[in-house]
Formats: sequence, structure tokens, C-alpha cells
Amino acid sequence: MSKKKEKAILSWSGGKDSSLALHAVSLAGNYEISALLTTVTEGYQRISMHGIRRSLLHQQAKSLGIPLIEVDIPQKSDMQTYEDRMESALRAQIELGISTVIFGDIFLEDLRDYRVENLKLLDLNARFPLWKKDTRQLADSFIQQGFKASVAVVDTNVLDASFAGRPFTTEFLNDLPANIDPCGENGEFHTFAYDGPIFDFPIEHSMGEVVLRDKRFNFADFIPAHNANKES
Repeated sequence: MSKKKEKAILSWSGGKDSSLALHAVSLAGNYEISALLTTVTEGYQRISMHGIRRSLLHQQAKSLGIPLIEVDIPQKSDMQTYEDRMESALRAQIELGISTVIFGDIFLEDLRDYRVENLKLLDLNARFPLWKKDTRQLADSFIQQGFKASVAVVDTNVLDASFAGRPFTTEFLNDLPANIDPCGENGEFHTFAYDGPIFDFPIEHSMGEVVLRDKRFNFADFIPAHNANKES
């Protein structure tokens, strides 16, 4: 008799790292991924930090074939509000038998410790399938495995604004300055993943405006294609 898989949810940002994490756990086969957990900024109706439209998030979840849990966060949310809303969402999942939350973090120790300690308060486990892997190798494997993504936002304090909207390709990686992590793990940039081995169909979209916000973050607006069969 096969061992029953542990029920887990996956922290989904809509980008390459969460895509790689989902792919890794899917291949390992140790968990039943019951849902994707995503924070969405109220008012903007976009994935927090990444700025990806909610409608594209819905299409990602549909293509992945995994239910989506959306946690609405106020603009300029304080930490207490964020934690309260996240706890409420997680407690609801605990009632459904969830024991683990999976993250795509790679090497930020303080962030990992924060996640582990907060989940421990709820008797939940944190798992990090990409932890301490070489980020250039991860970036290369993302491309080699057939994933496709574009750069959704750039922190112009550390990376030129022109990188926003570019496809996440080998050429992009080779053009990055030496001080920029290939996976943007320090927040230098974030991505929008729209195709690859975990998706049932590509997320069709077009490139919209590129807008600078807070005099720092350059956001590329990806616009969903109007396809009745795939629009959620």
C-alpha cells in the first residue's frame, strides 16, 4: 500500500521561483498540493510585490489545475494586518487537513526563519525545496525545462529600469550586472511565469505600459488576452 501523501499548500507569487518549487515537489511526489496561497493588494487587484493582474493569477491557477486561496492585503499594509489575514487563511486550511506550507525561497535566512517561526505557532511545517541551490543553475534549469517568464518589476535602486518587461532568457541572465542575483533573490526583480511543464496551457497575454511607482519600482503591465475558453 502506498503511503498517503501529506496535504500542503504552496505559496504562489506567480513567478519563476514558486513555479520551480511547485515543479520540484510535483516531481518528488511527497505532497498533495491542495491549494496555491497568494496575497493580492486591495485597490490595485494585483499580486503583492509582483504587480501581476488578478485575472492573470486566476488563469495561472486554472492552467495549473490547483485551487487558489487569495489573501487580500491593504495598500501599504502594516505587518500586523498582514499576519492577521494570513493566519485567518491558514487556520481555514488547517481545518481541511493541511499540515505544510511550501515556499520558493532560496537563501534569505531571515525570511526563512520568519516563515518557520510563524507557521510553528499554528503547528504547521514549512518546506523549502529550492533552499541553498545555486541561483544561476536554478535560473538556467528554469529555461532549459521549458518554462517561460517575463520580468514583471525591477527595483531601479539596484537594476536599470530597462530590464522591466524583458523575457527571462539566457540573454537576460547574461546581461545582468555581476552584483545582481540571477533569480533576483534579493528583490532586484520579480517575474511572471506563463508557460512550462507544470501548466496545462500557456497564459496568453500582451505587453502593456511600463510604469515607475514610488520613484523606485518599474512595473511592466501584462494584459490578459481576451479568450473566453481560458479567461477566468
